[in-house]
Amino acid sequence: MAGKRPAPAAMLLVLLAAAFAPISSAVRPVSDAHRSAAAELFAPSADGSFGDLESTYEAVRTFQILGLENYKSLSGKACKFAAENLASPGSTAKDLFHAVRISGVLGCGDDARVYDGVVAKLKAVIKDTNSLLEFYYSVGGLLSIKEQGHNVVLSDAESTFHAIKALSQSDGRWRYDTNSAESSTFAAGIALEALAGIVSLADAEVDPSMVGVVKNDIVKLFDTIKSYDDGTFYFDEKHVDATEYKGPIKTSASVLQGVTSFAAVVSGKLNIPAEKILGLAKFFLGIGLPGSAKDCFNQIESLSFLENNRVFVPLILSLPSKVFSLTSKDQLKVEVTTVFGSAAPSLKVNLVQVLGSDSKVITSENKELQYDLDNKVHYLDIAPLKIDVGKYSIVFEISLQEPEHETVYVTGGRNTESVIVTGLIKVNKAEIGISDNDAGTVESVQKLDLLKDTKVSLSAYHLQKLRLSFQLTTPLGHTFKPHQVFLKLKHESKVEHLFVVPGSARQFKIVLDFLGLVEKFYYLSGRYDLELAVGDAAMENSFLRPVGHLELDLPEAPEKAPRPPAQAVDPFSKFGPKAEISHIFRAPEKRPPKELSLAFMGLTLLPFIGFLIGLVRLGVNLKNFPSLPGPAAFASLFHAGIGAVLLLYVLFWLKLDLFTTLKYLGFLGIFLVFVGHRTLSYLSSVSTKQKTA
Repeated sequence: MAGKRPAPAAMLLVLLAAAFAPISSAVRPVSDAHRSAAAELFAPSADGSFGDLESTYEAVRTFQILGLENYKSLSGKACKFAAENLASPGSTAKDLFHAVRISGVLGCGDDARVYDGVVAKLKAVIKDTNSLLEFYYSVGGLLSIKEQGHNVVLSDAESTFHAIKALSQSDGRWRYDTNSAESSTFAAGIALEALAGIVSLADAEVDPSMVGVVKNDIVKLFDTIKSYDDGTFYFDEKHVDATEYKGPIKTSASVLQGVTSFAAVVSGKLNIPAEKILGLAKFFLGIGLPGSAKDCFNQIESLSFLENNRVFVPLILSLPSKVFSLTSKDQLKVEVTTVFGSAAPSLKVNLVQVLGSDSKVITSENKELQYDLDNKVHYLDIAPLKIDVGKYSIVFEISLQEPEHETVYVTGGRNTESVIVTGLIKVNKAEIGISDNDAGTVESVQKLDLLKDTKVSLSAYHLQKLRLSFQLTTPLGHTFKPHQVFLKLKHESKVEHLFVVPGSARQFKIVLDFLGLVEKFYYLSGRYDLELAVGDAAMENSFLRPVGHLELDLPEAPEKAPRPPAQAVDPFSKFGPKAEISHIFRAPEKRPPKELSLAFMGLTLLPFIGFLIGLVRLGVNLKNFPSLPGPAAFASLFHAGIGAVLLLYVLFWLKLDLFTTLKYLGFLGIFLVFVGHRTLSYLSSVSTKQKTA
């Protein structure tokens, strides 16, 4: 790396990157961050609406699950929107499905007679359709009406059950209708939810053998589930089609909601592995804060189904903090909650073992964590574990202390979490010196205190070497190897050279042989500032510290020696202050005396005076001025217009420019032509009458 000039403050950035290196993302329960994200993603428009019926339901349902009050303040408009669609004769089964669910969430209290009409329409759709989506919307709408307290019974439930089951495939997937060539995992989810609705609406028990067949289909469906290495499970479509593909989030949500809905209405257990249910919970929680309203709804509603299902309720182990300091003697804290952060049942949490970053077992002691009832966390002091600074994988084991609890919880058995343990690193035996190239005899050695601002002054020539060495030890006395150790030499001409300081089991040591570096140093003699950077994510006292300067004497550069690279121009320099511009205006021209100017002005007034005398000599009078009101008004306006033109001439002389004057003169000219024509026409007619008389 020597000879390459890094960007300014490059090592500082490297140190910051090391100090704040990210830890693998934690799977945490739903938090206030999700509530804030939901409120932002489902923000209503200016008129208080959320868009179409489906978007409105997704918004109010998400707000309801998260316990937000937003949907209550907008319930009036949403209820009105739902009621309009319920009463509309043109509403489809999908429209009625979403409208009924909106009313159920908001408790709109629609007229029972309106619901009677909706029930009849949905039953008619069920009777005539062979589409899985139509079955889903119709059965779901009827079930929602029943859940709101209305008497809804599906008399031909078993035949409808068979009609939907006929669309199933041998691998647990479903087709959308009898004409569909491909089966769909997403369709399997809505089919199971529709079958669960039929069981709830049936007036008699559905054939148990058919229910058993569906249970086997669910087992087959879970055989197609996909997984990541960390135990996260998800569903995805087998065949990717632009018109059918839904994506892992929507597909997983459909299957999860269908399976949990079906399990809630049938007797017996579903033969689903507990780790797959826990893996689905990890998948939805691993999304974090979703980027779209649709993903947010699918995430929150799926987690709500997981929270309240009768198959397995997953418990999530998480660490409030994944960084522990030996300096401040932090405690290891563990939270075990449901997906919404609700209080978990009585648990026993044990620390099984601690693994180093190389998977080497550091400690393997089965220690039971204590429980803090006030903060609802399990905790353990890490000091007795004798864990040194570094990255570790900690294995926990969770067991229920109430195995006969009516709700079946799944804990995942052993859970592994990655953590970083930090501490203050000791810097010992730091030395810097200059030695001869051949014999290695040290001419000058100086001690360094790298934790303080101590600087040395060195001098060398090209036949000598620079030696730097130091030791790093952890709080427990072990040798510490940080991520980055760099030595930087910066010439007075701003040319920089960066060197990696190698480390061994005992110490860090670097030897710079100037004879072999003359070309990399571009034969530049002079002063070099020395700077040492040591940084690591687990090192609380990472530093970037000047250690002194070196006066280096190198030979003259040969003719074909490499030239120093051009220094980068600061891009912000163009925004700095500019040189001051000095300008001297020309001296004003010499003007004539004031008296001469006044005399010239008097001469310009002589023609006007002559004009007035001429009017008097010609005998100008007002005898022909019109006496009638209309002509008199036009005559007055004509003379006023002439006066305005004369005034415009004066303003042109004093203030206005030629273009402005011509513009105003154009308007006045049009005005004068009009009123002058009317005035002269009147005078001409009067004169004609007089001559005729």
